[in-house]
Amino acid sequence: MPRIITLTLNPTVDKSTTADHIVPDQKLRCAAPKFEPGGGGINVSRALRRLGSESVAVFPAGGPSGTMLQQLLAQEQLQYRAVETQGNTRENFIVVDSTTSQQYRFGMPGTELRPEEQQRVLEALRELAAGTEFLVISGSLPPGVEPELLVRVVRAAKSMGVKVVADTSGPALQAVLQEGVYLAKPNVGELSKLAGVDELDNEAVAQAAQQLVQEGKAEILVVSLGPQGACLVSQNSIDHVPAPAVKKRSTVGAGDSMVAGLVHGLSTGLSLPEVARLGVACGSAATMNPGTELFRKDDVDRLYSWLLQTLPARAA
Repeated sequence: MPRIITLTLNPTVDKSTTADHIVPDQKLRCAAPKFEPGGGGINVSRALRRLGSESVAVFPAGGPSGTMLQQLLAQEQLQYRAVETQGNTRENFIVVDSTTSQQYRFGMPGTELRPEEQQRVLEALRELAAGTEFLVISGSLPPGVEPELLVRVVRAAKSMGVKVVADTSGPALQAVLQEGVYLAKPNVGELSKLAGVDELDNEAVAQAAQQLVQEGKAEILVVSLGPQGACLVSQNSIDHVPAPAVKKRSTVGAGDSMVAGLVHGLSTGLSLPEVARLGVACGSAATMNPGTELFRKDDVDRLYSWLLQTLPARAA
């Protein structure tokens, strides 16, 4: 079995297209749509495969869109465990104005995940967890799901010796941090809320992250700083990683790509400074591609090689 499981409670089928001159009240001629599997953990699994790590993606799926989601994953030769649901899997819609390169993203709400369906998700995770090293919890919660479900997931994983990586937000993030995880990846806004302040500068980011680590909320915190890169904080280190200068075409999937880079680095035994730089390289590489595409491996390799030159002397 792969050593990595990803959990996506609110998966989606992403439909994207392009059109010239997006204006209201007119019929717009669009290019042929492109369909891709989506949702936090699913995108992490897709990105992990590009890096050479196998994983099992666990997610609820229902209706024709749920069937399409599974077909899309099968086409990418991803391992997955779909938990059947009564509600249809949601769909998102992305349109790019080809004349301006502006992107319009329409995110649809997920359908309710019933209590018995939530229980089947937990059972699927328990069945797969034996021999697993990492569980990645990524993405939003669908209707009907309270943060308490993630607390149950984290407790079960930790009881089986699985390291939990969390990339979520709001009450869900607060809940998993209260339980304690191995690694969490908040952005600056999310970290500010956790710290109870309106905003944080770079120095305050490190201090706020250190406080959470000292409180046992996470062993490692990687704070996404957007165009300024990221800051990795552990019990014994603070590492600011700059973002390489790239031509950005889309930010869709950048956060999931970063998480994949972090987990791949951890699972292959890289040092924490190297892990942080691989995560930033993957996130930056994802922004170089249009629409809902993830990164290209050769872009990651080039950016990672450049970022290795910024390693602290003690870690070089």
